Amino acid sequence: MLTSLYLKDFAVVSEADVAYGPGLTVVSGETGAGKSLMVDALLLLTGARADAGMVRHGAERAELSAEFDLVDAPEARAWLREAELDEGDGCQIRRVIRADGGSRAWINGRPATLAQLGELGERLVEIHGQHEHQALLSRAHQLALLDAFGGHQAQADEVRRLAGEWSAVARRLQALSASGDVADRITYLEHQLTELGDEALAAEDIDALLAAHKRQANAAGLIRGCESALARLSGDEGFSLDGTLRQVRSELARLLDDEPRLREVDGLLDSVAIQLDEAVAALERVRDSLDIDPERLQELEARLARLHDLARKHRVPLGGLATRRDELAAELESLRGAGEQAERLAREQSRLAADWHRAAQSLSALRVETAAALADAVSALMDELGMRGGRFVAELEPADTGSPDPQGLERVEFLVSANPGQPPRPLRKVASGGELSRISLAIEVAALGLDSVPTMVFDEVDSGIGGGVAEVVGRKLRALGAKRQVLCVTHLPQVAALAHRHYRVSKDVSDGATHSAVAALDQAARIEELARMLGGVEITRETRAHARQMLERGQAA
Repeated sequence: MLTSLYLKDFAVVSEADVAYGPGLTVVSGETGAGKSLMVDALLLLTGARADAGMVRHGAERAELSAEFDLVDAPEARAWLREAELDEGDGCQIRRVIRADGGSRAWINGRPATLAQLGELGERLVEIHGQHEHQALLSRAHQLALLDAFGGHQAQADEVRRLAGEWSAVARRLQALSASGDVADRITYLEHQLTELGDEALAAEDIDALLAAHKRQANAAGLIRGCESALARLSGDEGFSLDGTLRQVRSELARLLDDEPRLREVDGLLDSVAIQLDEAVAALERVRDSLDIDPERLQELEARLARLHDLARKHRVPLGGLATRRDELAAELESLRGAGEQAERLAREQSRLAADWHRAAQSLSALRVETAAALADAVSALMDELGMRGGRFVAELEPADTGSPDPQGLERVEFLVSANPGQPPRPLRKVASGGELSRISLAIEVAALGLDSVPTMVFDEVDSGIGGGVAEVVGRKLRALGAKRQVLCVTHLPQVAALAHRHYRVSKDVSDGATHSAVAALDQAARIEELARMLGGVEITRETRAHARQMLERGQAA
């Protein structure tokens, strides 16, 4: 439910902050005062494209903001949660339109796109009036409303579910067929795996191969280095590290009696001597293990060359060959069962298609009955709403689809004939805005309580009517307000008298500029406004008495 609407520097409105409540709220005012600006603001806040001309002359930007209570809007609450824009049980939509033509929007303080405004807006507000942006003009919405009116939403959901499952199976079958000739692919994969299987591809195996190749390629240098180190350690080159250590320990031994702390030094040198002997032994083992073997080097280079060739072929580094082998093995395993899988999926697809067709046929039978009932109900209401002899038709036509369709076997088109003798035409092509508004009202009243959108706005719904028909329109709007929040821009006192609350839009010209203001009316002010709407230039005592009587009767309805 809309709880407040704030406008600043919007068209002729300098600033207005309007609070709303449940039931029927009407907005009235003199021609040109800006009664429909609140409707325009709601359109912009729910995704309509902005026009820089809506910015008040002399201002840099127009600011619009609406706040909603989401207690009666579960679909909007779910959408906000999914979009991660939720903020408890409330929602604020804000939009700024700059004089240079740019605009920005926010949902609960977070930047939002126009598409997001539209998606959220269609779950919060439904606007009927002399404009093209109406949910009832959408054929998808018409079909959903027909299903809601007939109470067969569960059957529609089942049709949608089966169509979705059928499409998922179809995509899996398409993915299998996209792989081409399975037999050729299997042969190719087997060849690739044979090549890779002949090699040791584990990370430790490749590391060992690289180390062995490096060692063999540098064998001569390694041998020379080991022999040189041994010569230096053993004293073959004139200096012996081992001999020097023995000499130092011998000299320290003579000093031990005089300085006991030197025993620790002697112990450390003893450890050095042991480690030196171990180092010499290790060097000898390494030297003895090294061998200049051209054939071994050639073998290692050949193995490395094969691995590099495989890596280039499969476009992976050496270390990625094992992973690539496992991927090919997994694909091969999958393809070996592809034939059986395709047959199983084809059987599943046929079963789902048959189930969908049965469910869709059952839904179609229900829709035929519902279309007739909805047509009778709306046609009767059209007669009450001043379109005597008018006719409403919910025309079902086959859907041109070759596969299970989420919406079923048919589409619906709402057709209307506003006058006797005229053939019904699509609702979206009705020329008169007033007729379109009243037909929309008739549909909403016929489907009372079935629409999930919590707030409905009717702009000039009473255009072109008066007298008793105007009172009927007001009563229908009030009845609708018992189920949903209803906002109505009107110029008829018969409609205004039946509202739960009443706002007046007035304009004033000062300093060469027009200013509009919005005011909530109390009982006395409502009588004055109704009298203005009833009377002409001069409001008489009789006119006020009539207005008071009309208001009292309307509030008692």
